[in-house]
Amino acid sequence: MTSTITAATMTVTVTESISLNGKDQGGTNTLTVASVNEVVKRIVTVSTTESGLLGFSTASSTNLSKSYLAGQFDEDDVRYIRITNLDDTNHVVLVFRSEGNAEFAMVLDAGHSFICPGDNSGGVKDIMDASASALTVGLEDLVDITADADTASCDLEVFVASV
Repeated sequence: MTSTITAATMTVTVTESISLNGKDQGGTNTLTVASVNEVVKRIVTVSTTESGLLGFSTASSTNLSKSYLAGQFDEDDVRYIRITNLDDTNHVVLVFRSEGNAEFAMVLDAGHSFICPGDNSGGVKDIMDASASALTVGLEDLVDITADADTASCDLEVFVASV
């Protein structure tokens, strides 16, 4: 079966709007990502137990032993990830794990979004490092993102664009 999908350029615009002392202090930045031909947009519920949110592996990987709430993606093709906490009260902890099992965690508070840009030509390969000392950086592939709601289950909107 031949695909009828034509790749397109995705435009992401981030705008901050604020006026302090009568002067505009906001800004707008735009990113374009060429050749996007796959997008996934899902709303998933994350419980207070750490759960797999997104997984990344090579296209030839046969390891399907893990399940992810928002899916598993080819690490070479992912160019953009946005995770938005739709809860109005509770935060979620996101944990990013590399192929070397190094992890870093961050809080995604109620109503906030986190954007993880893939590399323009390499996807999520070699985009992260985590260690007790970041003085020597050795970038590794992003393997997965897990999520753990703080006090009560939270809904997350997940958007992934791939080439």
